[in-house]
Amino acid sequence: MQQVSSNYKNYLNPAFVSKLNSLELKARLVVEGFMVGLHKSPYHGFSVEFSQHRAYMQGDNLKDIDWKVFGKTEKFFIKQYEEETNLRSYIFLDTSNSMSYASGKNLAKLEYASTLAAALSYLMIHQQDAVGLTLYAEKIKKFIPPKSSRAYLPQILKNLVAAKASEKTNTAAALNESAEKINRRGLVIIISDLFDDINSVLKALKHFRYKKNEVIVFQILDPIEKTFAFGKDAIFKDLENDEEMTTQPYQIQKAYKEAMNEFTNRIKNECLNSNIDYNLVITSDPYDKALLRFIQKREKLY
Repeated sequence: MQQVSSNYKNYLNPAFVSKLNSLELKARLVVEGFMVGLHKSPYHGFSVEFSQHRAYMQGDNLKDIDWKVFGKTEKFFIKQYEEETNLRSYIFLDTSNSMSYASGKNLAKLEYASTLAAALSYLMIHQQDAVGLTLYAEKIKKFIPPKSSRAYLPQILKNLVAAKASEKTNTAAALNESAEKINRRGLVIIISDLFDDINSVLKALKHFRYKKNEVIVFQILDPIEKTFAFGKDAIFKDLENDEEMTTQPYQIQKAYKEAMNEFTNRIKNECLNSNIDYNLVITSDPYDKALLRFIQKREKLY
């Protein structure tokens, strides 16, 4: 990281970003604030499907030389990819009732997730990659097909602003339906708390991989959903079925944390085994943590 003023970090603070009126401004500040902290833009697009090597020819870009192969053979070879530009990217945003949760001064998960989706859309369109948006809960609420025009960004942002948490979740059904509709493989980004039947969700994520898409998962959680750090007796209400339970949180905190860690670790490990890029994001974290993990994993593919 280059030495720069730390003021740009303010752009990445969820509380600061939430006070801005325009989602496009939020997206721009998150992206530009994030980029200020880097020596150079690490974003190279998402065309990462490796195809084959070929011999170096005069005029080829030196950055495409596979130096590992050169080290073994002392010959220059170029890495070729199946698609070099205009990859289709699909963002799936969970808008079920559980995404409305927020503790203390933290943002609601849906508000945090919508800003993250806006920043990713801004980033990809400005890289001239195509991006689309799907909003879902029990079923798909809205589908906006991928396009790469900058004039298309306001349409995506308008739908993100209008997104409201409602209905129960059925992540698996929405993702499976979408996987069958995607004819041209691309980059699939799922932003959700993943509070659904874990086996069904994992099968749906693998469905995208079976169709040879690259898959990235952002699991969005509120801090207290990780710690269960409630300080007094409380009545807990299920946001999706209205069931209530009165309990003393400290009595079940240990068991809850163990169950939550088991839940997130299983998703993480299953994603790793299926070559799915998993990112756990806490709504109190600055946006750069999510973006940095995302960008660094893209870099490893070059």
